[in-house]
Amino acid sequence: MGLFRRGPKRDGRDAPRDPEFSFFSAEEGTHFRAQVREAFAEQRLEVTVYADVVSDSSGRQFGLANLAAVLHNDERGPRAWPEVVRQHVGMVLRTMDAPSALDTLPTEQIRAQLYPRVVGRDGFNPENFGYARPLAPGLYEIIALDLPESVMMLTDEALEPLGDLQYLRDQALYNLRGLPVEGHETVEDADGMRFEVVLGDSFYTASRVLALDSVVRQVTGEQLSADGALVAMPFRHQLAFHAIHDTGMIPALNAMASFAASGYADTPGAISPYVYWWRDGTLTQLSDRDEDGEGLRIVVGEEFQELLERLVAKGEE
Repeated sequence: MGLFRRGPKRDGRDAPRDPEFSFFSAEEGTHFRAQVREAFAEQRLEVTVYADVVSDSSGRQFGLANLAAVLHNDERGPRAWPEVVRQHVGMVLRTMDAPSALDTLPTEQIRAQLYPRVVGRDGFNPENFGYARPLAPGLYEIIALDLPESVMMLTDEALEPLGDLQYLRDQALYNLRGLPVEGHETVEDADGMRFEVVLGDSFYTASRVLALDSVVRQVTGEQLSADGALVAMPFRHQLAFHAIHDTGMIPALNAMASFAASGYADTPGAISPYVYWWRDGTLTQLSDRDEDGEGLRIVVGEEFQELLERLVAKGEE
């Protein structure tokens, strides 16, 4: 998985846009939905295709937003769409038609395959996840079961027979800390701005912000100081961080704000377009949209302002 996406050959932005997925032209949107209908038909399942979902005769619905974003970001362009759609539809149907892993796997195996996931407000239905732990405005931690072809986000009802919630959270975090770093890139410029990006195909890459201390050690070989780090989780396959040591975090903050907003847009598994201050496991939001919604602004509270002033004074000594 690349750090920065390169645009495949696509219809220009001046072409009429798809009303549901504006990153598609109207013609691309029509082509996309036709491919979805055909893929279901190949599986001997006739579906009714709506703007953002398809529905079969039994009332089952299959959302299209994630698949649309995957195709939008595929560097190969529309020529690759038929195969990607076929694979996705096949996987979805195998997952839905198979017996639930919660009914077939031993409890200890389920616990060994639990991971915490950081999700945005749009990533789950709060009514079914009363246990979800708020991390920051619009960000939550839930528990997921990792399966060979899918990830099952576990509801209150699914978790109840598995044991004590705190024990399950601890087990999921232990499993998360055991994951390898799939990829790492450094973003820097000639003026000394620098931050690190962990990236990979794992659905839990961004969620490793919950174990940031161990990730920083793996990537840089250093320990985080009490001042913590800047972090961004634009989507599930990227985690960006800058360990705070000096005023070098000021240009990193500005660069990461743009990086997070860009990475979040039209991306499968989008989590947050903002940058946060991580300190001892607590997240404080530092970037936000301008009031007109067109640009970005940095918003700092009293404690972060004190940190800035202390680092500036230290640099002047």
